Amino acid sequence: MTATAPAPSFSNTSYATTRAALSVNPRRVHDVTLFVLDPDERIALIRKPQFAEGIWRPPGGGIKPGEDFAAGAEREALEETGLEVQLERYLVDAHARFTCDGRALDWRTHVLLARTTGTELVPQDPAEIAGARWGTAAELAGPLRDRLLATGRALWRYRVALHDAALRAYSDG
Repeated sequence: MTATAPAPSFSNTSYATTRAALSVNPRRVHDVTLFVLDPDERIALIRKPQFAEGIWRPPGGGIKPGEDFAAGAEREALEETGLEVQLERYLVDAHARFTCDGRALDWRTHVLLARTTGTELVPQDPAEIAGARWGTAAELAGPLRDRLLATGRALWRYRVALHDAALRAYSDG
């Protein structure tokens, strides 16, 4: 079963974020978010250097041109957490439109459930990932959700919608 998150148009997304997405890699139109669970059902969370204090989210990134989708998702998990994962199932397929300066970017986010037997989080690229830790579904649905919404940024509202939909799909599982 695939859950679909709301796909509103985020015209108030931060200028820098949208401009970067539209100009740095104009061909990239997707990301993959991974709900990586360890044997204790904890969720892997990452922080990027540019994130404000208290901002954590599940790992993810882009599939490279020509890369097998599953292999790319597994690569992203390894790069951002240091964990080898087994993809289990699709949780969310979300579509959004980001706009800036009269231009639009149609974006797709794939949220996947993955499992690992590993428990030590060691990001492979410290320039991209400032930290990694284990969290819980309750934390993602509670204090981390509140922290993301408190920023007032459309990007984090989009992430909250993804997390909410993924948590519902996981619990319906």
